[in-house]
Amino acid sequence: MFALPSAAPQPLAGRVVLLSGAHGGLGAAAAQACAAAGATLVLLGRRLPRLNRVYDAVAQAGHEPLLYPLDLEGASPDDYAELADRLHAELGRLDGVLHCAAEFRGLTPLEHLDPAAFARAIHVNLTAPWWLLQACLPLLRQSADASVVLAVDDPARVGQAYWGGYGIAQHGLRAMVGMLANELAATTVRVAGLQPGPMRTPLRARAYADDLGEDLRDPEAYAGACVTLLSPAGAAWRGQVWDAAAGGVE
Repeated sequence: MFALPSAAPQPLAGRVVLLSGAHGGLGAAAAQACAAAGATLVLLGRRLPRLNRVYDAVAQAGHEPLLYPLDLEGASPDDYAELADRLHAELGRLDGVLHCAAEFRGLTPLEHLDPAAFARAIHVNLTAPWWLLQACLPLLRQSADASVVLAVDDPARVGQAYWGGYGIAQHGLRAMVGMLANELAATTVRVAGLQPGPMRTPLRARAYADDLGEDLRDPEAYAGACVTLLSPAGAAWRGQVWDAAAGGVE
């Protein structure tokens, strides 16, 4: 007698996950993986046509997602508070935040960087993610097992010359992982970082015109790590940054 094949496991079944940067390279790949894992997704991004394309792919992979167009550069704390209120009103819960949004416009010496461009990079890559999380924390605290996952870049790489405000903000974002995790240690909200390896994305192409590195991967290679960190299994990485390319933690 042959057993029928079992359904694919869904470690995110019943969970509501807010995904920022949903139409970027890692964001779009993670959205499909999270949908296939059973999550109900809220897709946040600034470009509605691209969000719509991700929406179609996610709807085919799992539950129909919600779209939330928002530009992190111009959004105020009140805009994030409104987002949290709408999530509570329409979905009644929030079990995870996966932050994949990033802004990088090319390598430039700090000395010659336009002051407004520097401020924009710091804001979009560091201040805005915190405003988003701060607004969502009261709703996350209501979940029995909530997960905050921040995608971070390799500090050894972006700490080198010419990475400007993006590189500085990435170091701050990494520091936020440990600080916030410690502050929330006694709660049901856990915080972790995800450092994917080099990926074929438009953001990376702005730094490397001809990128043929042997370690270069498509974003889909790291989508499974996003699912793991958002799922109950992600508790093993609480307060840590998972170096998904190397397989270790920091």
